[in-house]
Amino acid sequence: MIIAAALVALLQVTAARTGTPSPLTAIATTLGIGIEAGASNAVGAVRSGGRTALSLPALRAQNAALKSENVQLQRENARLHEALAASNSQLAVQPQLQSYAGAIEARVIGFPPEGGIQTVTIDKGTRSGVARDDGVLAGPGVIGRVIEASPFTSQVALLTDFTSTIPALVQRGRYWGIARGNADSVRLEYVSQDAQLRPGDKVVTAEARSFHSGALLGTIVKIERDSALYQTAIVKPAVDFSTLDRVVVLPR
Repeated sequence: MIIAAALVALLQVTAARTGTPSPLTAIATTLGIGIEAGASNAVGAVRSGGRTALSLPALRAQNAALKSENVQLQRENARLHEALAASNSQLAVQPQLQSYAGAIEARVIGFPPEGGIQTVTIDKGTRSGVARDDGVLAGPGVIGRVIEASPFTSQVALLTDFTSTIPALVQRGRYWGIARGNADSVRLEYVSQDAQLRPGDKVVTAEARSFHSGALLGTIVKIERDSALYQTAIVKPAVDFSTLDRVVVLPR
């Protein structure tokens, strides 16, 4: 112990004489700085935790307010999207409303169950001037005809329903036929074998009790030979029935 103390004293005296820091002093200083930094960090953590604990209720309230605002913004966004879609749907039927005197605008409010009779329900009936056998159009073309009318609603048989039959013309060549529903398409039947049908030909309504001539039914996608007298064309409807919204009823 005496030798160790003498060595420490010698190191200190040597450092003092030469004017250089003592190794022991450097070690002690380093240890002191480390201890001080650790203590400072610990005190800072305690203070930060205290501030967090004190501000936690305010943060919770702010978070709840932001969540509520987000929900309101989502609802407003959905409302605006629906308003835009409704506006576009109304614009799509404006040409028919302007082209046909006495045309009645209606909205589809009921759809058939899967695999059921292909009809839709509209929100206009006899009180609005709708009657049985009135033709019904959507933006691109024909969707069907009224088969039942009550005071405030009506049932419309779609063009693709098996009970639907509409006199039709192939626009190019004016070839006559009967458009009959075929579940997901339309069969143009009883077309003369002499008719030069081609895929892509437009099929429109002929003059009859439900429609004037010229309303678009659809486009021929396939041609079949039925007999020596007639041929049949498969027609893709002009209207996508899964997206029906606004329609136009044409009083007879």
